[in-house]
This record gives sequence, structure tokens and C-alpha cells, in this order.
Amino acid sequence: MMYIHHIALRCRDLQKMKLFYTKYFGMKAGPLYQNPSKGFSSFFLSLGRGTQIELIHMESDHEPVPPDPDVSAGFIHIALSAGSREKVNRLTEQLRTSGYTVAGEPRVTGDGYYESVILDPEGNRIEITE
Repeated sequence: MMYIHHIALRCRDLQKMKLFYTKYFGMKAGPLYQNPSKGFSSFFLSLGRGTQIELIHMESDHEPVPPDPDVSAGFIHIALSAGSREKVNRLTEQLRTSGYTVAGEPRVTGDGYYESVILDPEGNRIEITE
């Protein structure tokens, strides 16, 4: 049986991103992995159901050419389930109060999901679903 093992997010500030996901979403961070010869560092964050997020940082002198910002294909968002509409509302307000951008207010979407959309510290879209 196939399943998603992890999703990787490239980060400019690895520690800031780790703090965001552990503080607001209750993820558990594994140990820091570093490969100095490649200028690579990462943390795996777990949610407790198997799926993980890998936060990756590469030093600028090792980075390939960044992707074209005008190309719209690729990663769009991560959806994280809060467990209820009340929890979606509460977490959305907590993030707003902490200064994070709420890109989509809590609502029922056209496909029936109750969700809000926030931006993490580096602008990645997070759907908070019930």
C-alpha cells in the first residue's frame, strides 16, 4: 500500500520554521541533520499519524538556480486537520493575533470542507481544516 511518507519544504530560516510548526501545530521535531559538504541541514517534523514534513535549508553557495516565480505549477498548500470547526476558528485567531497572515477566513468551501488558509513564516499556504 502506498502512502505519503513526507513532504519537503525548502526554508530560508530553518529554526524559525521549525518553531512555527511545532508551536502552532503540535508537530514533534526530530534531531537536526547536517551535511556540511553539501551545505544541507534539515529537520523532520511528525504529526503522529505517519506523515512527516521535512524542513530543508541549503546554504546559498550550494543552491541551484531558484525556480521561476512566474511559473504556477508545483506545490500549492499543505492541509492540516485541526479536528473541529471550533478548533479551526481558534487556531486561525491565534495565528492572526501572533502576526501571521490569514489568507482565507474560516468558511465552507465549494467542495464541502470547513477551512481557513494561513501563511507560514516564509509564505507557504497552510489550509487548516476541521
